[in-house]
Amino acid sequence: MELNLQLPSINVTSLKEAPIHTSRQIQPHGVLLVLAEPELQILQVSNNTWAVFGIEPEAMLQKKLEDLLDSYQLERIKTGLAGDNLEFINPTKLWFRKKGDEYIVFDAVFHRNSEGCLILELEPTFSQENIPFLSFYHLAKASINQLEKTSNLRDFCQIIVQEVRKVTGFDRVMLYKFDHDGHGSVIAEEKLETLEPYLGLHYPESDIPKPARKLFASNSIRIIPDAKAEPVQLITAINPVSQRSVDLTNSILRSAASCHLEYLHNMGVGASLTISLIKDQKLWGLIACHHQTPKFVSYELRKACEFLGRVIFAEISAREETEDYDYRMNLTHIQSLLVEYMSQEENFIDGLVKHQPNLLDLTSAQGAAVCFGDRCTLIGETPAEEDLNFLVQWLKNNVDEEVFYTNSLPQVYPDAEKFKNVASGLLAIPISKRNYVLWFRPEVIQTVNWGGDPHKAFEVSQTDGDVRLCPRKSFELWKETVKLTSLPWQYVEIKAALELRKAIVNIVLRQADELAQLAQDLERSNAELKKFAYVASHDLQEPLNQVANYVQLLEMRYNEELDEDAKEFIGFAVQGVSLMQTLIDDVLAYSKVDTQAIAFQLTEVETALEHALSNLRQRIAETGTVITYDPLPTVMAGSTQLMQLFQNLIANAIKFRSNQPPRIHVGAERLEDEWLFWVRDNGIGIEPKFSDRIFVIFQRLHTRDEYPGTGMGLAICKKIAECHRGRIWVESQLGEGATFYFTIPVGGRERERRNGRQAQNHIFGRG
Repeated sequence: MELNLQLPSINVTSLKEAPIHTSRQIQPHGVLLVLAEPELQILQVSNNTWAVFGIEPEAMLQKKLEDLLDSYQLERIKTGLAGDNLEFINPTKLWFRKKGDEYIVFDAVFHRNSEGCLILELEPTFSQENIPFLSFYHLAKASINQLEKTSNLRDFCQIIVQEVRKVTGFDRVMLYKFDHDGHGSVIAEEKLETLEPYLGLHYPESDIPKPARKLFASNSIRIIPDAKAEPVQLITAINPVSQRSVDLTNSILRSAASCHLEYLHNMGVGASLTISLIKDQKLWGLIACHHQTPKFVSYELRKACEFLGRVIFAEISAREETEDYDYRMNLTHIQSLLVEYMSQEENFIDGLVKHQPNLLDLTSAQGAAVCFGDRCTLIGETPAEEDLNFLVQWLKNNVDEEVFYTNSLPQVYPDAEKFKNVASGLLAIPISKRNYVLWFRPEVIQTVNWGGDPHKAFEVSQTDGDVRLCPRKSFELWKETVKLTSLPWQYVEIKAALELRKAIVNIVLRQADELAQLAQDLERSNAELKKFAYVASHDLQEPLNQVANYVQLLEMRYNEELDEDAKEFIGFAVQGVSLMQTLIDDVLAYSKVDTQAIAFQLTEVETALEHALSNLRQRIAETGTVITYDPLPTVMAGSTQLMQLFQNLIANAIKFRSNQPPRIHVGAERLEDEWLFWVRDNGIGIEPKFSDRIFVIFQRLHTRDEYPGTGMGLAICKKIAECHRGRIWVESQLGEGATFYFTIPVGGRERERRNGRQAQNHIFGRG
């Protein structure tokens, strides 16, 4: 036999996952008939009917079931087949005439396959009596009484294998549990003393490949009474109705795959009985019974074992859940606290990391990260933020499930090896397509005992063009030091993470609704402000003009009759009206600085500055102000707004001048993603403690007698800067002049608005 593990033309995965439910062979201890309803005509038959019935297989294909059975049995079968559940007639005792007056009795089992064919399987009956109900009841009760005496799950499993071995008489009975990674381990064993122990050994996933697991999940019990028996072919190999190999998924007699039979031979197994243990509709494990020589187990005893297995496993599930109960309750309490914290904080992330207990306690992790938007919030021992960004990108491209978990991240994401000390294990939940909550566990180096070398679990054999898998021959203890793995994530931890995901999504959606409501309120407020501005610019101006005009008319008409005090009072009234008009104009100017009202375009900053200087030329000339400026760039901005910004800042610099003639310099500098501008003067300066207050509307540091004005100029500057998605601030000391800085992003506000929309879509996973 030629062995080759690296033949480029061989797809090993396809060999491991080749379908085995459409086998064209059965085990020789029984007979299989494929029948067409309703006439029950024989379409296919196993090639051993001559030895059983004395009829050649080809002759059987010309017959109907009525040709083999008496009318009483046939009528009983047809009545049973008319029911909804074939389990009510399985098994049925059938008497077939063999030769002359000789009869042979079978346990008959009916089932229908996925193609609608009726399959009848016949197994010889060793005893014509079923197991008495009371006998089985006492058998089950004795087993359950034994189980009730122990509370330890491991001891519980050991009692199971003891009782099953006592019932069946097999040389070895094992309880085999599947791990989360597909591998399995023997957690309980009862055997002959002379046999090599398998207890505690791990077995690779390839020992029970996916097709076999699928069949174990469909069939709760599987018998191979003679692992060395030659299989029997079906006649014909192809079903004449479906034109395919017949589906034998639920077949009792279906022949095992040759690779599995060779596997049993290598283990020294002559017969096997396997009972499937199902939890939450998934294959949790197996009760595997092995015998060194051929051993037949009657249908009744097999069904008794199946029932016993189900009853016992229901208790296993209950014990597992009981052992997890306290931990699960603790995680539920932590989860409820985290939801409460998130609801109380403005930013839900603060609720996850700033309190006790926090995000780490929910999964017993050593590190965690909340990657939301363009920012990662870290807690505990985690990879560097740069590594996290790449990891999140990998998750986006490769994971579609609601939860992803592994205790060996470097195996699926090789770049994780460099941070194995903090993140060999990963549990991740997506909040949206681009946002994740991550938990990390460090590497834990451990020794695993395998039943044979898991890296040589099978070989590929190629002989005369026939390619097949061959199982390993050695099952001796093989120790492996496992690295790049963490402690596994428990089911209750994964479930707690999923529940937290639901809570976070609900909170994010609620906050989005609140932001949408706030946006509506702001839009309504802006509309009201615009209405006020309209009233101020039209309706209020007219009565003010009337007050000013009539007061001045009184002064002109009665000038000769007024004394100095009266003339002074009239002057005060006119000044008040003038100040009121200026204030209204400033409020109107402030209200017009609106994000939707600015037409952004490529604007030469130097041109906007020159327009501002032109508007201030009289004041500049009167005060002897000297203004200089550096070469200025072209930006995306509102030209009128930019001109007003420079005009207000320069007018302020002239107004708050010192004893020296004002000297003002305008400069600019390109930063990473924005332009920085400044207006520097040699005026009276500002105390640093007032550096924020001066930008607030109507705020003044001096009386109007000292420096006239409404306190609106810098507030307008601040609003203009913010409408351009920039900032404005001042750096100054009293008596040392002041420098006002403001920024305009590169690309202007239109790019920022687009990025804002993208960020909003980013949060909720839209394109």
